[in-house]
Amino acid sequence: MRIISWNIQWGRGADGRVDLSRTVQALDALGPAEVICLQEVARGFPSLSGSPADEVATLAGAFPQHEAVFAAAVDVPGEAGDRGQFGNLLLTTLPVLQILRHALPFPADPTVPGMPRCCLEVMLDSPLGPLRVLTTHLEYYSACQRRAQIAALQALQLEAAEHAGARPRTADGNPVFAPRPRPERAVLCGDFNFEPSSADYARMSAAGSPWLDGWQVVHGGLPHAPSVGLHGAEWPGREYCCDYFWVSGPLTARVVDVRVDSATAASDHQPVVLDLAGGAQATDRCDASSGSISSR
Repeated sequence: MRIISWNIQWGRGADGRVDLSRTVQALDALGPAEVICLQEVARGFPSLSGSPADEVATLAGAFPQHEAVFAAAVDVPGEAGDRGQFGNLLLTTLPVLQILRHALPFPADPTVPGMPRCCLEVMLDSPLGPLRVLTTHLEYYSACQRRAQIAALQALQLEAAEHAGARPRTADGNPVFAPRPRPERAVLCGDFNFEPSSADYARMSAAGSPWLDGWQVVHGGLPHAPSVGLHGAEWPGREYCCDYFWVSGPLTARVVDVRVDSATAASDHQPVVLDLAGGAQATDRCDASSGSISSR
């Protein structure tokens, strides 16, 4: 099973030109993927360097075998009388069991620019069984907002673990109260706007955190491959990693590979690919109470 995560910068390439067809071509080149998670997807903001009015529709149309699920972190009056939305898009060929859209904390920080952030959580009927895939894009400028968002992502996973271990009750056949799976088994991906050497990475991967860095699961202490700073993009001016796959403890034995595709210049970020093994040949190494591996 393959999951791709990519901050597409609304289709703006390293050359500064917006062209979603290059985004689609780069995704196609990565091979078939059951799940594609994209950050910085826009609609109703044509002034974003000439971006299409509805990138959600454009990308959904480019992958007709995938169901499209969108979560707008920014949702305001648009530039042409419609809604202006900016957020995360998930495309999947797998049956969608449930969708949750989480607004992440946005504490006031008037010292820097900022915008609301969100996390899209989708429960899927996957080859591994019920699986939650979450995609997000954390704050860039504000350190206090980013710290609050990291804590919220950890709390979401701890909450899911509680749901997974509970026996929900029904409410006299009311369909909106019907129990639905929210398994502990989960993948979290996106642009986290922190480097592996940062205090924020240490917070995310600290002992007791419910999230494990998929790169470390596969590659151990090998330095993270850079996910930004390639192909001469005007930002950030140097190479480093800020795009990750995080997995829950019960999923670590299923992680086959995590890699960064450095070939495409269709964004200022690079796509990151996670491959998971399914079937009886893979045996989970960690139970629901397992902790995290160290960050070093």
